[in-house]
Amino acid sequence: MPPETTEEGRWFADHLLVHEPQLRAWLQSRFSSNVPVSDIIQESYLRVLRARQTDAVNAPKAFLFATARNLALNAARSAKVRGEHIFDPLDETQLLDEDANVRESVAHYEELEILTRAIQSLPDRCRQIFTLRKVYGLSQADIARKLDLSPRTVNAQLAIGLNKCADFVGKFCEKGSA
Repeated sequence: MPPETTEEGRWFADHLLVHEPQLRAWLQSRFSSNVPVSDIIQESYLRVLRARQTDAVNAPKAFLFATARNLALNAARSAKVRGEHIFDPLDETQLLDEDANVRESVAHYEELEILTRAIQSLPDRCRQIFTLRKVYGLSQADIARKLDLSPRTVNAQLAIGLNKCADFVGKFCEKGSA
């Protein structure tokens, strides 16, 4: 950490250090306890400061989180080669949401993924009706007209879809997979 009396130290405190609790929580939520989070954070600070010496860093928070993510993934890959299992698979293409709380964003995306899987597990007709109602917001009458079905059939398929999605989510929560 650079001395706080220097310009670099003030920049570090204002643009990087303020994000440490959020970064630490994000890394701990994404990787197991075997990932050296403190080491990754320190190495991330060092790399961002080095990059700043040669070029402007326009989005320091995003750069810090991306650097930490890459370092954590490298640590996880190295551990995998050594036969250790230290992280849960994650989508490397996920973008960093700078406006929302990282934990809330992660939880939201995980819930959305589970719900998407639940909807995808429905039978074709049921999934079509469920998607038109719950995702696109069409009324049951509009769905019945659009698919040339009776409103009673649409209502029954929606109830079936809702029950199956609830079962899927319940099983997922119990076992970690459905």
